[in-house]
Amino acid sequence: MTRTNIPGTSPYEPIIGFSRAVRIGNHIHVSGTGPVGADDGDIAQQTEQCLSLIVTALKNAGSSIEHVYRTRMYLTHTQDWEAAGRVHGKFFSIIRPAATMVVIKELLNPTWRIEIEADAWIPY
Repeated sequence: MTRTNIPGTSPYEPIIGFSRAVRIGNHIHVSGTGPVGADDGDIAQQTEQCLSLIVTALKNAGSSIEHVYRTRMYLTHTQDWEAAGRVHGKFFSIIRPAATMVVIKELLNPTWRIEIEADAWIPY
């Protein structure tokens, strides 16, 4: 199987040594994606930004949001679950991937309230 690293625009990629996404065969694994560019937004804006960055990564890897089969959401505030969930639902209400939502203490950037990972495939 062929492996392709898909770069993103995160300033952390070269420091930490990671790719926005990795494509192996027809599977794409999108790294934890913070709301870069919406750092000071509310939880809905931050969730929207995370998912928009994931959409771009999937496109660059040859897939799309419709082919996501798994997401993982990391929240820093329990009370944000519903607003984040509504934005997630806007993107995924039809395909309904397997999803996990976990509350953690903090994220890399202290202004971030959410980070999201996704796994998708490319149909042949």
